[in-house]
Amino acid sequence: MQEYLMIGTVLKPQGIKGECKIKPYASRVELFAEWKQLWVENQGNYTPVPFRFSRIHDGFVYAYLDACASADEAEAFRGRELYIDRAHAAPAEDGAVYIADLIGCVCEDENGNVIGTLTDVLQHGPVDTWVFRTAEGTLMAPALLAVFPRVDAAAGKIEAVAEKLREVAVLDR
Repeated sequence: MQEYLMIGTVLKPQGIKGECKIKPYASRVELFAEWKQLWVENQGNYTPVPFRFSRIHDGFVYAYLDACASADEAEAFRGRELYIDRAHAAPAEDGAVYIADLIGCVCEDENGNVIGTLTDVLQHGPVDTWVFRTAEGTLMAPALLAVFPRVDAAAGKIEAVAEKLREVAVLDR
């Protein structure tokens, strides 16, 4: 399991006093108001960054990172992904799993046939789309309980119902 969970991306500096506009990925945006330190990743190393929450507006988080006092200083964070360490992350809700824990899970059907490895989770609508690397190419399917009845992230396994998966999956060869 990954120690750090991605919770947002810095879009740009906001104003002239060092505030940043952040696109949040956390399921509960209000948690940003509680965090005092976030992390940025650089070549596999995570560095702590002091974090001072400002406000939430139109679904975006506005905050100060690393005591930035000007737009020029805040510019250094443009495009950077922000992480929270697992110790300070909100616990996953009942039946939910962090995306970071799903990536790398192997999917098999009910007969034990390997379908592929989960490489990405797309969140562009009411239902997440799971992306798998398979022997035939990239397979995408909605993350529905009828298609994937069992997920054991700790064991790195996802079970799929083969018939349902054939009905909804798209294979890109």
